Amino acid sequence: MRRFSARNQLVTLNEINITPLLDLAFVLLIIFIITTPLLEQSISVKLPNGGDSKEAGNPADVVTAEVSTAGVYYLRGKRLGSAAEMERILVAEYRKNPKMIVRIRADAGGAYRLPVSIINICKRNGITRFDIATEPEKP
Repeated sequence: MRRFSARNQLVTLNEINITPLLDLAFVLLIIFIITTPLLEQSISVKLPNGGDSKEAGNPADVVTAEVSTAGVYYLRGKRLGSAAEMERILVAEYRKNPKMIVRIRADAGGAYRLPVSIINICKRNGITRFDIATEPEKP
């Protein structure tokens, strides 16, 4: 006589526990919420005061061009070798998306010529949609 059958040892799992899956989804969501603002700003600059705090245009059309006080250029958070390289990449991006907006970020205490060089690049290549990132004025 057999007391235990072989079928009882192979019990199938007919329910899936989704609690660990939800925990993982919430952790990933929190990580993305925290890291998204960091991806938009690659270098630390003190923006000049003025302007309003509203973002203009469709965020998908915005390309961030930055210049540090040392004259190092960044485009979408990637360090570039020179202004000529920035010009080449901006022209290629503009050909892909004519609705492109160039958002210029530069330090308030930096040299005036650095952000102006980015504006000149835009003007030379027919990119008429650009803005300068500023901190909103505090009342």
